[in-house]
Amino acid sequence: MAQDAVKKSGKRSQAVSAKKQAILSAALNTFSQYGIHGTRLDQVAELAGVSKTNLLYYFPSKEALYVAVMQQILDIWLAPLRAFREDLAPLVAISEYIRLKLEVSRDYPQASKLFCLEMLQGAPLVMDELTGDLKTLVADKSAVIAAWVNSGKLAPIDPHHLIFMIWATTQHYADFATQVEAVTGKTLRDAAFFQQTVENVQRIIIDGIRVR
Repeated sequence: MAQDAVKKSGKRSQAVSAKKQAILSAALNTFSQYGIHGTRLDQVAELAGVSKTNLLYYFPSKEALYVAVMQQILDIWLAPLRAFREDLAPLVAISEYIRLKLEVSRDYPQASKLFCLEMLQGAPLVMDELTGDLKTLVADKSAVIAAWVNSGKLAPIDPHHLIFMIWATTQHYADFATQVEAVTGKTLRDAAFFQQTVENVQRIIIDGIRVR
């Protein structure tokens, strides 16, 4: 009987997790198209295949749902940066970071666009996340880059500006995907174009920070 109870509890937990993820995915889709003010919870509920009442059980307001979506975006967006370690070969680590950030732009373009929209609006709902976990992580990884510079493994560069440049360059391919496609006729979904993009962005940035 105890095992049956555990199995039932596990299945309920999985069902709840799947339902919450469906709501978050639907919310990302809707928020990235219409913004928080243009999105109605009825739209999100319908797209997620749940009732509005059920949605509000998990996320008590549109603002709470929006913040949950943004927190999930930050988790995805910052995961590659968390892998930076001082004991890695710096040029290899930064090259890999560029590739991973371009993979995020390829695989989660809506997330990148929504994050960009939030920043343009002054980040009214996620400023705590930006000045908390994000700022702490960037400070930690900037210290790693500074250590590489101080040990002569990288050219003398400011770590923050290197991180900002990587963010700006890699996220451009998601945030301005329409422009990229209009000019090149291709997107990051094209395997050959994706590899070409990775190699060119890596070459441009790595050549700028290589010790001369």
